[in-house]
Amino acid sequence: MLRIKKLDIFILKSFCLLFSGTFFICLFIFMMQFLWRYVDELVGKGLELHVLAQFFFYSALTLVPASLPLAVLLAALITFGNFGERFELLAMKAAGISLLKVMRPLIVFTLIICAVSFYFQNVIGPQAQTKLWTLLISMKQKSPELDIPEGVFYSEIEGYNLYVKHKNRDTGVLYDVLIYNFDKGFENAQIIKADSGKLEMTADKRHLYLHLYSGELFENLASQNMSQANVPYRREAFSEKHAIIEFNSDFSMVDAGVMSSQSNGKDMKMLQSAIDSMKILTDSIGHAYYQQAMSGPYLVTSGLTKMDTVRIEHARAKVYNLDSLFNSSTLLQKQKVLASALNRAESTGSDWNFKSFNITQTESNLRRHMTAWHEKLTLSLACLIFFFIGAPLGGIIRKGGIGMPVVVSVLIFIIYYIINNTGYKMARDGKWIVWMGMWTSTAVLAPLGAFLTYKSNNDSVVFNADAYINWFKKIAGIRSVRHLFRKEVIIIDPDYSRLSSDLNTLNIDCRSYAGKKKLVHAPNYFRMWMGANIRDEDMVKINDNMERLVEEMSNTKYPSLLILLNNYPVIPVHAHVRPFRNYWLNLLCGVIFPLGLFFYFRIWAFRLRLSKDLDRIIKTNEDVINLIETNLKNSIENGKS
Repeated sequence: MLRIKKLDIFILKSFCLLFSGTFFICLFIFMMQFLWRYVDELVGKGLELHVLAQFFFYSALTLVPASLPLAVLLAALITFGNFGERFELLAMKAAGISLLKVMRPLIVFTLIICAVSFYFQNVIGPQAQTKLWTLLISMKQKSPELDIPEGVFYSEIEGYNLYVKHKNRDTGVLYDVLIYNFDKGFENAQIIKADSGKLEMTADKRHLYLHLYSGELFENLASQNMSQANVPYRREAFSEKHAIIEFNSDFSMVDAGVMSSQSNGKDMKMLQSAIDSMKILTDSIGHAYYQQAMSGPYLVTSGLTKMDTVRIEHARAKVYNLDSLFNSSTLLQKQKVLASALNRAESTGSDWNFKSFNITQTESNLRRHMTAWHEKLTLSLACLIFFFIGAPLGGIIRKGGIGMPVVVSVLIFIIYYIINNTGYKMARDGKWIVWMGMWTSTAVLAPLGAFLTYKSNNDSVVFNADAYINWFKKIAGIRSVRHLFRKEVIIIDPDYSRLSSDLNTLNIDCRSYAGKKKLVHAPNYFRMWMGANIRDEDMVKINDNMERLVEEMSNTKYPSLLILLNNYPVIPVHAHVRPFRNYWLNLLCGVIFPLGLFFYFRIWAFRLRLSKDLDRIIKTNEDVINLIETNLKNSIENGKS
């Protein structure tokens, strides 16, 4: 039985309120971006209010799947940032509730969002895309409103170019009118110049009624059979002239069938059916072209009978001197041969260019359908991935509000957008495999989400640079140095009478270990990976004993001893043995030769370093013993006296 706790309700309520707000903000931003792309198709067209309402409604429906991932990311960042800033997340963890348990109700809610995103893309999206693009095509075909500007040429009337120096906006009268009429072609153009004029729209809004006063008309009278040298023209002066110009200002929807072949207007079932049919079509066309090539220009035995081929086989002619045959021909024969060869080459080239274009277009359409099929899955899954990025990142940053979360979410979304667009273009252009290009963003961001979730759940350090520097030093084998300073308050002084014997015991252990392990010799490759012992307990014991003695002697008040203590090396006790604790994992590492070889040389280098460290420990122990037995005893005796 599913039990919903009060904590789950509290978390869901906090997330849902923020998600609803961020979703509409993201949807508004994407709509403004979309509107900016097609603003030229809307301005100056005199579109009615219901047409614009349809445009915004369908565009909003198509942009819902793109808005959901960013909204989830931003809401998760703000929600868990608020929890961390108000110490609510700390209280939950103190009560024994892990981060994954806190995220559990939101994971279920995010899965529902993924399902909603997929439903929009697969069911509502194709219908909205068809309506939207049909509407956009209709907007592009609609003529703009008749608003002739002053001082510039106006070319929105098809076949005409108008220039008006000045116009009276109250009466609509145009002054100093110049009209270029290209309705009958550029060569038969009419030029009309008038002192004044007026344009009116007819009642059916399909024609313009032009009135011109006090002007002249110039017209070419060229015909098709007339040379361009002497072209007569007609000049006409008029006091009043009227003309009707075709101009359709009505808005009419085009047929939705223009979107039937587009991939964005199909669901997954239709896309898969189209992909299968196009694959069969491509294979059949390719096979037909191959058969044509083999039976046509690339047929070696073209025009030869079976008897001719048998004779060629028996003759075993290996050298064909065609140049001598060509040179022995007459000039007329040479011209005919060259002309025939040129015509055949051009014909074959044109044929293959057409076939190449046909195949390229079919494959391009196929890739568009395949990318659309994968996009419906990747965009839906992006909601879940962004949640596993935003939720732990908000818990790590611990900053609520709309400041830092907005900056971080925008940066992450920009990275996702760049990777996703790059993969999409590579898949669309055929440079990458379609599934590889479409799933690149998922393959990059999913490990990031898993890493952040793991770090946040275990309260690990993520943004601490020192932690990554130390990890790099450990991998690269960079040695750490001790920095011991005199303590201001010393509670327990070192037992100097006992330290000498302990240091001698440590020297004996170091010499015994060095003689037993033979650190200066190269290790056996197969024995190193197949041995039973994984950890070096003897070295761990020696290092623990050394660190205990150093910690005890660091309580001294004598500077000379502190200087000697800084000479003790910091030993990575596991660097000279196999990298993994699991036997089979080490064996697999040894089998993978390049990886095993890398670790082999690394382990060998650390064995040599360990040998030098043991010698350094013995030398430092001897110096400390000598210092204790001479200088420190004298100082102690002088202090007692």
